Amino acid sequence: MARHRNYLEEINASESGPHIAALFDFDGTIIAGYSAMALLQEKFKRREMGLEEIIETANVMSQYNMGSIGFSGLMTAAAKFMKGVTEESFREFGEELYQKHIAKKVYPESREIIRAHQAKGHTVAIVSSATIYQIEPTARDLDIEHILCSEYEIENGEFTGEIIRPLCFGEGKVISAESLAERFGCDLDNSYFYSDSSDDIELLERVGKPRVLNPNTKLRNIARQRDWPVQEFGSRGTPSILDYTRTIYATSSLVGAFAAGLPIWALTRSQREAMNFSMGLFGDFAAAMVGMDLDVYGERNLWAARPCVFVFNHQSKADVVILAKLIRKDMGGVGKQEIKNIPILGQIMEWAGTVFIDRKNSSDAIKAMEPLVDAIQKDGKSICIAPEGTRTLSPKLGPFKKGAFHLAMQAGVPIVPIVIHNAGDVAPKNEFVMRPATVRVDVLPPVDTSGWSAKTMNLHVAEGRNLFLKALGQPEEAPEPAREKAKAAKETPAPKKAKASVAKAKAQPKVKPKAPPKKPATAKGKGR
Repeated sequence: MARHRNYLEEINASESGPHIAALFDFDGTIIAGYSAMALLQEKFKRREMGLEEIIETANVMSQYNMGSIGFSGLMTAAAKFMKGVTEESFREFGEELYQKHIAKKVYPESREIIRAHQAKGHTVAIVSSATIYQIEPTARDLDIEHILCSEYEIENGEFTGEIIRPLCFGEGKVISAESLAERFGCDLDNSYFYSDSSDDIELLERVGKPRVLNPNTKLRNIARQRDWPVQEFGSRGTPSILDYTRTIYATSSLVGAFAAGLPIWALTRSQREAMNFSMGLFGDFAAAMVGMDLDVYGERNLWAARPCVFVFNHQSKADVVILAKLIRKDMGGVGKQEIKNIPILGQIMEWAGTVFIDRKNSSDAIKAMEPLVDAIQKDGKSICIAPEGTRTLSPKLGPFKKGAFHLAMQAGVPIVPIVIHNAGDVAPKNEFVMRPATVRVDVLPPVDTSGWSAKTMNLHVAEGRNLFLKALGQPEEAPEPAREKAKAAKETPAPKKAKASVAKAKAQPKVKPKAPPKKPATAKGKGR
């Protein structure tokens, strides 16, 4: 942790401007493990690898690991199985691979380092021997514009089965970095390169500020000899037995907290008091078991306007623990229908006042939320809702649904935004294990809803989302008040403009127009 703070402090104190480059290896540096392994595992799971390919892949990887062939031979063998596959289908596979496997592997510490460089206006780039199909979705998530990587040859929108040389490996990374420096006026002698592998020694030696992250044994020894800064992360990768133990105890503590509240219910006949006790106990115990500390700003706003509708951005299953620890009493919530069917847990949450909705059926969802208005107005309960509707893959805020805002307006209560910055550090989406972390939370002042109407709801949702974006340090999106006023006055609104799509990726080789796809997506290739 101290070393990580030193890294960030050094970046913050460094010279600003795009002439400073911050170059990052991908596998093992930005993400834990290897994206190529995730690719092969997903392909095998889909049964898209024939017997010949399985045998050949195992043979080539064995030769590579023993040093019989180099990286070029490895990529050449992988490219052979790409022949005839459309590039479009493989890009789609890369997106799915990111959502299922790679997003949860991004190191929170690397994300912070990248953000620090971006805040200084440095030219940030990924320099990797992997292919753009493995890298691009993660680069987009991290707002990294420049990708220097290995490439497959393409003709007429299909892979030819050949690779483009030089590959972005070893000395090839130096060539790519120098090309980037020439294009954007970067001074490599005053620039950074972050890597985990001794395979990158050439580029580490070329830059003025080599930085070693999660090194293999050989690179660790080299770094020690040359006095290069070294940092190792434990926030991703293979969980320890302790991580599993913490997670199981924290998750199951909801049942224990519920049981602890039963005597209160039996003696006082107050279900509400029993649940208040159990909820606070669950939040405190689960957070302690996981090793999760909360760094809370604006805590007084939690109590400033109850009852209310608490809205929060949903990053992790740890959010439930965070909300229980913060709100503590007189709270209800909304959950997806699938949770209701989980034995014991579903019954406890329903007993606690959770309303379960079918996210695929918007009309039923609106009807199901009607009891929440009574819970607010008659029982004085505050309701917790995630306007995004589901967990996001990264800290980036997702689109907001209107349900929470309609509920607050109908119940005549304020909205209190709870902005969770980094719950994904504890447990990203699609990850079972929860790990120790400090989570920053901003509780914003209550938002008055007394002047709202259904006609101007889109404007209120946009303004509410911008409160989150501002607190998270993400670009705000301008509301469209003119359109909303036109709608409120029952005028015909202007037609919506198509939102431009910006693809931030390394330019691909010039190819002929794509032909119609000939076969479904397959995924071949290995990179680091």
